[in-house]
Amino acid sequence: MKLSEKISAYGGSRPFYTFEFFPPRTNQGFDNLLARISRLAELDPLAISVTWGAGGSTKDRSLELAGITQTYPHNLDTILHLTCTNMKEGLIDEVLKSVKFRGIQNILSLRGDPPRGKEEWIPSDPRFTHAIDLVRYIRSVPEYSSHFCIGVAAYPDGHPDSKTDEDTELDFLKTKVDAGADFIVTQLFYDVDRFLAWVKKVRAKGELGITVPIIPGIMPIQTYGTFARLTKLCGTKVPAKLEEELAPLKHDDSLVKDYGVKYAIEMLHRISTESEGEIKGFHFCTLNLEKSVQRVLEGLHWTGAHAEAHNKLIADIPEPLTEKQEDHGLLITPTSASNNATSGLVSRTKSTTEAGKGELNNAASWDDFPNGRFGDFKSPAFGNQDPWGGSGMMHSDIHPQWGLPRTVDDLTRMFSGYLRSEISTTPFSETPLCPESVTILPHLEKLTKRGWWTVGSQPAVDGLPSADEIFGWGPKSGWVFQKAFVEFFCDGTDAEAIEKLIDAEGKGWVHYFMANNKGEVRSNVPEDGRNAVTWGIFPASEILQSTIIERESFLTWKEEAFSIWTSWASFYRPDSPERKLLQQVADERWLVSIVHHDHKNTDALWTFLFDSKELGF
Repeated sequence: MKLSEKISAYGGSRPFYTFEFFPPRTNQGFDNLLARISRLAELDPLAISVTWGAGGSTKDRSLELAGITQTYPHNLDTILHLTCTNMKEGLIDEVLKSVKFRGIQNILSLRGDPPRGKEEWIPSDPRFTHAIDLVRYIRSVPEYSSHFCIGVAAYPDGHPDSKTDEDTELDFLKTKVDAGADFIVTQLFYDVDRFLAWVKKVRAKGELGITVPIIPGIMPIQTYGTFARLTKLCGTKVPAKLEEELAPLKHDDSLVKDYGVKYAIEMLHRISTESEGEIKGFHFCTLNLEKSVQRVLEGLHWTGAHAEAHNKLIADIPEPLTEKQEDHGLLITPTSASNNATSGLVSRTKSTTEAGKGELNNAASWDDFPNGRFGDFKSPAFGNQDPWGGSGMMHSDIHPQWGLPRTVDDLTRMFSGYLRSEISTTPFSETPLCPESVTILPHLEKLTKRGWWTVGSQPAVDGLPSADEIFGWGPKSGWVFQKAFVEFFCDGTDAEAIEKLIDAEGKGWVHYFMANNKGEVRSNVPEDGRNAVTWGIFPASEILQSTIIERESFLTWKEEAFSIWTSWASFYRPDSPERKLLQQVADERWLVSIVHHDHKNTDALWTFLFDSKELGF
């Protein structure tokens, strides 16, 4: 059913809501997401949405996920996000036919990465340079015009890639609606006052105003790192009050998550009560996690469930309790206790066994502390991704500080400059060097000087408080531990030398993965081995493992890592020295990951590498 029709017919006592998911990176993450969606479906969303990677990079998985959720047994009206720039000619038509075949009637039309207008050697459909082009195209084709309900994006804090003023941005929004858009979904924001003022401007735009439904995009804060990264990516204006309250909590992941739930509840309550009836529903960016969204909705009493169930004393008395006595929540009659227990068993959703923590009590929260690509590959949230599922390199990511690499030495200088904080990013690191890596900086510089370009690392830690400003994570009053590891690109000769050294001298203390872009993979880790290299011990909790290195996550990362090299190469002309160099690196280098299991010896990994005659440091 079309979302616009569902919104018009909606007569619920509370605002409606929709949930957004991105296609997971791994097969087990995909399967676990379906179980997660089934549980969240019990909260009765009006629809869900599935994101689309820039340039169609997630096409197959996005279509598969949207097709599954739209049909039996899920039967959830699904909105497919669709970016239209940098798409190969003919792909838009192919996707629209496929979407219609799957019974999907809702499209969220997005621009995607800025169009590569000057790069004529990259084939893309010239008909689509802005989201409005896709809206107009769908409305102009009889096969699609009446079938699809179309949504468009809006930016209460301004478009991150645009320097136009707010009034001009609203002109653009008006033209998209006039072209045939049926609803608006906003970019995430945290400033409610600014949003409410923006809504009034939207409604007043033009002679008749913009009248289609506005659905605010809401992203509960999950971790401080994710919050900082995505607000920067989206150009979100963060209120000073939020920054002040969040800063003291940023080293306690559990408190950050609790604060995120509390802040989202306050946001939604204010918007739903102060928008003068203009906002009738909300769009949750879940990041493929479920507990925070569930807690927000329960805290608002929008689900029919209570945020927390308390134990009650069964009253050993023959006469019924007064209504006032039961309202206090301390006593309950035997009959009520029996009825509540039966109701709870009936309404509790049977969970499809998940490959991570399959137990019913843990299925919703076993990956509550995601750690990007170093997390559990079975998690639906695995991988460093933006809210729309993208993970590759985009043209807009190229930074002038990287220069024009034409030789291997140029690349070595770039990676070395990053370590010395002379440049703030690399294609593999979108933020400055973290304080944790600074503690092993001399070792990383030594590797990079050798031409081993480091892209991931951590030092060994033998029990530090979880509130430690550099190494801490998770709930407070805990202890955290780490094994040292390092990841880098090197040439084939060095990769072979590393393999021989570890096989001869590792003595079970050193594990490695190495792979190239040709599909060759080498390792001494058992086929189903899983190296937990970061773990924590916390009160009232099982041991939590936030950083895991094993075969599938390494191979998934390997695909992404080499795609960064090839994407970077594609932004230069085919015969240019920059393109030749970057493509040669992608074709010939190896990605190597080494873990030393002696977490009590902080120098174990580095002495193993640097003291060996075989490697010649």
